[in-house]
Amino acid sequence: MSDRPANGAGNPEFAFADVDAATRRLMAALDALEAAAERRRDADRDENELASRIQALGADRSRLADELDGSLVKTRRLERTNREISEKLDAAIGTIRAVLTAGEGS
Repeated sequence: MSDRPANGAGNPEFAFADVDAATRRLMAALDALEAAAERRRDADRDENELASRIQALGADRSRLADELDGSLVKTRRLERTNREISEKLDAAIGTIRAVLTAGEGS
């Protein structure tokens, strides 16, 4: 039998090596945590930018829908006015033809 513990806890070199290894693992874990936190911040920032863009697109869509509605109203009004003018022109042309025809017959 040996007087030395099996895990090397009694030897300062083994204890230092264990602490050193644990420190390296801790540093690696902290680096990984920091990288994950940075990725999360980037993802949150991207998500916020996307939400802002979606909100801006929604506002643009509403504005364009209002403009389109106004344009449709104006177009219908112009079409109605165009029909009225066309009818008046047709009536005027008919009157002029009737006068010319009557003048030729005299």
